[in-house]
Amino acid sequence: MRNRFVATVAIAAVAALGLAACGSSNETPEAGAPNTSLATTAGGAGGEVGVFTWWAAGSEKAGLDALEKLFKEKYPNDTFVNLAVAGGAGSNAKAKLASDLQNNQPPDSFQGHAGAELADYIDNDQIVPVNDVITALGGESVFPKNLLDRLTVDGNIYSVPSNIHRANVVWANTAVLEKAGVTAVPKDIKAWMADMDKVKASGVATPLSVAGSWTQLQLFETVLISDLGPEKYSGLFDGSTKWDSAEVKAAAADYKKLLTYANTASDGDDWPVATDMVIEGKAAYNVMGDWAVAEFAAKGKKEQTDYQYFAVPGQDGVFDFLADSFTLPKGAKNPGGTKDWLMLIGSAEGQKAFNLAKGSIPARTDVPPTDFPPYQQSAMEAFKSNTIVSSIAHGAAVSLAWNADMTTAISKFYTTKDDATLVTDLAAAAAKYVG
Repeated sequence: MRNRFVATVAIAAVAALGLAACGSSNETPEAGAPNTSLATTAGGAGGEVGVFTWWAAGSEKAGLDALEKLFKEKYPNDTFVNLAVAGGAGSNAKAKLASDLQNNQPPDSFQGHAGAELADYIDNDQIVPVNDVITALGGESVFPKNLLDRLTVDGNIYSVPSNIHRANVVWANTAVLEKAGVTAVPKDIKAWMADMDKVKASGVATPLSVAGSWTQLQLFETVLISDLGPEKYSGLFDGSTKWDSAEVKAAAADYKKLLTYANTASDGDDWPVATDMVIEGKAAYNVMGDWAVAEFAAKGKKEQTDYQYFAVPGQDGVFDFLADSFTLPKGAKNPGGTKDWLMLIGSAEGQKAFNLAKGSIPARTDVPPTDFPPYQQSAMEAFKSNTIVSSIAHGAAVSLAWNADMTTAISKFYTTKDDATLVTDLAAAAAKYVG
């Protein structure tokens, strides 16, 4: 299958379009056709609404808890059922979900990353369009066009975005950097590694912290962005940039060198383990999505005092994008309740409650930035002005199957440290998905 979502180099939010009219019929459309109806029952459609996520701990669970509380207030007729599965940035959940869908036992809604990750579910006829919900929420008058473009396949939108995250953020311990004499943000990957040498010389054994394989894939994608630039990076997903190019080989070599500064991670280690190493001063740096800001806050750390953050070196003005979104599965037992849930998570009130807890920023553009802490305000501004690229590790750039092949290659490399074979494996994986 071709990668049906083109990972374009896009600029952010565009001018609003008008709100289209929305019908109120409760008829269920045929699978594959746009959903043009939307229930309007006061208090909700009633019945249980099973919501499947991988938000089972930390700031992610806090965000889901905030949504659940608000859902109960807004839709008292409905009963929220938390179907969260923990582990691996969603890898465990996705395996369970694949089994449930194959056995025709879908939840009422499930979490998916906006972008190419949804392609497999669409191709397998496992989710149906939610155009009517997006329209009722305000469409392009409240959601950035470049976000809706990443949700659209053949004219239909298949999920409602709950947030926007940035993946290419370095989180750093201020005291560790000061002790090492690091006083400025490095300009590129090689300058960053030079700073890691200073950190190591100051007595910190692991300047850079990593966790399991998905965090390693995220780190690698950011090295690709730095070494290729946003245009060539985006070309990796439509075939205009070759995976065995000189630039990719150079990025693989830089990634190999970066890991010499890192701890030895178990594949079972999830992201808080690596982020906490920075919080505790056991590491200077961690590359993590901006959900990490909530981890720092939970540990009582103050930004720009105890910790600082900046784009991965070489990516000033680049926003590595991902977004969580929710679907309407084909065959869901309570589609009316699902639409209640989708309306809640897509509303301004729902997005404020959720993103304040999770550390992300609203997908909607009409939620006031002043309601948020400084990091999120900076991320909102960056999404408006930066060049947007799509995350590999978090499903925006590649399909589930392609992601799995890349994760296998990264895991293999973590053991062998053979960068030539890594490039060969990545090129072989791409050949399966890019025409």
